[in-house]
Amino acid sequence: MAPVPAFSSIFTIDTGCMSGEANMAFDRRMMEAFADGRFRREFGEGSCLWRFYGWSPHAVSLGYNQDPSSIDRERCRREGVDIVRRPTGGRAVLHGDEFTYSFITDSATPNTELYRYVHEVLQAGLAGLGVCSEFCRSSLPVRGASAPVACFAASARHELQVDGRKLVGSAQRRSGRVLLQHGSLPFSRRDMDISRFVMEAGEGDSLAVRDELARKTVSLEEILGYIPSYRRLVELMTAALETHGGARVVPIPSEGEDDSGRRSFPSFIQEILRA
Repeated sequence: MAPVPAFSSIFTIDTGCMSGEANMAFDRRMMEAFADGRFRREFGEGSCLWRFYGWSPHAVSLGYNQDPSSIDRERCRREGVDIVRRPTGGRAVLHGDEFTYSFITDSATPNTELYRYVHEVLQAGLAGLGVCSEFCRSSLPVRGASAPVACFAASARHELQVDGRKLVGSAQRRSGRVLLQHGSLPFSRRDMDISRFVMEAGEGDSLAVRDELARKTVSLEEILGYIPSYRRLVELMTAALETHGGARVVPIPSEGEDDSGRRSFPSFIQEILRA
């Protein structure tokens, strides 16, 4: 195992299920809080944040530069699926039956080292379920007309796979010293339904997209024969951070729920959610 990047503290937060726009807005605003020093003033120098979350309703997220015309907006509307743009690159992902994470830090550590570190933590957490995953060794996906419309159809170095099929898909964005990485871990094959929301014109046949995902990717349900709970994944990833994180792990606790069932967090986090 390569050396772990140096952090003074590792903070974790479980924001539960939110809409696509709320989820991506949280990541963008937290990047801003790292960049302008608010996070540092609140939580100390040299710290990082791991966030665990889900999606309600299901949502299609588009890469930062992806053409929105590649997605069938009318079908998404009819079926109650949100469409949101990620602050990171890549192609379309259908979020729903999955475990999602974000990692944010203010660090000069190279992107590739942080990418590897994050996936080593995820790998250790998955081992708690008995999932034996390994790093992908392929290069980044080809760009242009031949690039797959579905982000999960392509693998990058240090992403996780099981028996040659991709299990975790991640993407990064850096702005100065601040780096955001977030990614998806499918519980079921609901992610393959992205093929139903892909516009056929110029993007290839939707059945071909689904077939490509079936061949190249895998879900926890296929590996384990059951779907583990979201709560169990949070526990395992937190435990992995405690053994592989290289610093003390400090959960940011929820202070209960409001009348609508939304989780209530300390004032700093509430400001991020409301911004």
